[in-house]
Amino acid sequence: MILCCGEALIDMLPRTTTGGEGAFAPHAGGAVFNTAIALGRLGTPTGYFGGLSHDLFGQLLETNLAASNVDSRLAPRSDRPTTLAFVTLTDGQAQYAFYDENTAGRMLRAEDLPTLTDEVSALFFGGISLVGEPAADAYKALALREASRLPVMIDPNIRPGFITDEARYRARLDTMLAVSDIVKISDEDLHWLGTTPQGLLASGGPKLVLLTRGAQGVEAHIGAGSFEVPAQKALVVDTVGAGDTFNAGLLAGLSREGLLSKAAIAEASPDMLSPAIELGARAAAVTVSRAGANPPWAEELA
Repeated sequence: MILCCGEALIDMLPRTTTGGEGAFAPHAGGAVFNTAIALGRLGTPTGYFGGLSHDLFGQLLETNLAASNVDSRLAPRSDRPTTLAFVTLTDGQAQYAFYDENTAGRMLRAEDLPTLTDEVSALFFGGISLVGEPAADAYKALALREASRLPVMIDPNIRPGFITDEARYRARLDTMLAVSDIVKISDEDLHWLGTTPQGLLASGGPKLVLLTRGAQGVEAHIGAGSFEVPAQKALVVDTVGAGDTFNAGLLAGLSREGLLSKAAIAEASPDMLSPAIELGARAAAVTVSRAGANPPWAEELA
């Protein structure tokens, strides 16, 4: 089981009622949540770990996880509220107002970390859950505790506007990247970090770095060099959840090929890695072809 560790929240999306009044509609989301949903739909045994609320929004998140075959039994529940992200559009650009103080997800602590059995085969981290404390430090503690035996993938998905303590965030990311096996990253992430794919590899942490470039495809970097995997053609409706779906497709592909172990990732050749990266690209192409973060089921990619 691949355990996805990080945020699950409710996006409150702007709508207009039949009476012409402005309103907001709740939709389950969050980068790590989206990756878990996509993995579950691809038929890979998947678990979710993050703080969930007993409130009606927490129940909505649980319902969505279960509907996509994601096991959430390791996620601690509390009576704290669910994180809400209210979205408004100005000239077509989305702006977010986050309500995250003292929420079930934000207040996750190191003492909430589960004991992982051999059922868990890999860990995935990323998104804004690596920003807000104390939860961010709990995820760091989990990565450090398990990295010696389990492969770790990180998608920083850096959002500078959410960062309140840059020094602590940079230190946390540096620590987690140093114990990772796979890093998926964008040009914007690299610019903010002040590094390159080669620099990440040279740091002694990740063995596989994937630079996603939208329609230009994916650059894969390993110790022996780099290679490219083209993007899949798609009529783009929106790009919400595309990167999250790519993460899921990659992990699902590695699992299917028997490559989801620390040793296999370190030793894999381009020919061995390409099918998993291609699956990630194919899955992401389906997601961008329809509105919202709505990743494909396995049969859609057959």
